[in-house]
Amino acid sequence: MLAYRVSHHGGPEALELCEVPTPAIRADEVRVRVRACALNRLDLWVREGVSGFTFPLPLIPGSEVAGVVDDVGELVSDISEGDSVLLGPGVSCGYCSHCSFGDDQLCANYGILGEQRDGGYAEYIVVPGRNVLPLPAGLSFVEAAAIPLVFLTAWHMLVGRARLAPHEDILLHAAGSGVTTAGIQIARLLNARHIIVTAGSDEKLQRAKELGATDIINYHDEDFAHRSREITGGKGVEVVFDHVGGEIFERSFKAVTRGGRIVICGATAGHEVEVNLRQVFFKSLSVLGSTMGSLGELKSVLRFFPSGDLKPVVDRTFPFTEAQAAQQYLATRRQFGKVVLVVGDEVETPGQGSSEPEEAQE
Repeated sequence: MLAYRVSHHGGPEALELCEVPTPAIRADEVRVRVRACALNRLDLWVREGVSGFTFPLPLIPGSEVAGVVDDVGELVSDISEGDSVLLGPGVSCGYCSHCSFGDDQLCANYGILGEQRDGGYAEYIVVPGRNVLPLPAGLSFVEAAAIPLVFLTAWHMLVGRARLAPHEDILLHAAGSGVTTAGIQIARLLNARHIIVTAGSDEKLQRAKELGATDIINYHDEDFAHRSREITGGKGVEVVFDHVGGEIFERSFKAVTRGGRIVICGATAGHEVEVNLRQVFFKSLSVLGSTMGSLGELKSVLRFFPSGDLKPVVDRTFPFTEAQAAQQYLATRRQFGKVVLVVGDEVETPGQGSSEPEEAQE
């Protein structure tokens, strides 16, 4: 089969198209013919390398995959050849105490497709049977590929960790990112009151309003912490949704109310920060780390797509042969929503994105 592999870290040229053996399956596994694979910042980190972290090279990137079942192991039930499916991006042992309690993401053997095992930049992928889920009714493969990692991450952040309650106020950073487009919709679904979103692009902010944001802040023009307190009548927000880190994380403490929660799943703008601990204990604040989520949570969030209560947001598609160009586009941070590779004969192509490059938090 054809696949893109990273055998050494580097620039776009390190993502190499090559011919590799089609993977065989074990008794508890399923092989899927890939039809669409969404890109994530993780794909760039796999290619470029991350200080202090070792990827198992050579590695096929790609965490969010939709396709058609090609072969099924004899121990796998309820899945048949020809089924249209999407894949849970997190793989765990399935047997430890964390997995038994439904906390897959805490498993000592937890790994993400395209990070710890081969992912979806390929014509075929093999995963455990438990990671294979039916394609939500009414969605194309491209749309389905735009769901698993970002909606699972946002759901776990807001439902599993921050426990966002009806009529609470929330501040979400970086409107154009896939995880924030998911977070806006989930906050709306949970009946949050003020859904405040930041970005450096007025175009992205207007699109965020279409998804359910009630208030928007262009961080080039306004201080988001001060403006958030104005919007909430001086109170501040109960929840801050962050995957930016750096000085954005530091400034977010000024936006949150007493007893509030800051939930963070990434640090694209910097992982070393300064925190005034007096703010934390005087205001009884909670800082909540969050990584991915469980397969049970992914199944819960998928129920809202056939009804249209939640919708995948696709910025642009690229053909499989242009994976390097797709990564370069993602690196510009111009997108609003997901960038998706189209594999095989999947032909549906949503509208093309056209926004200008943004700063680090976008």
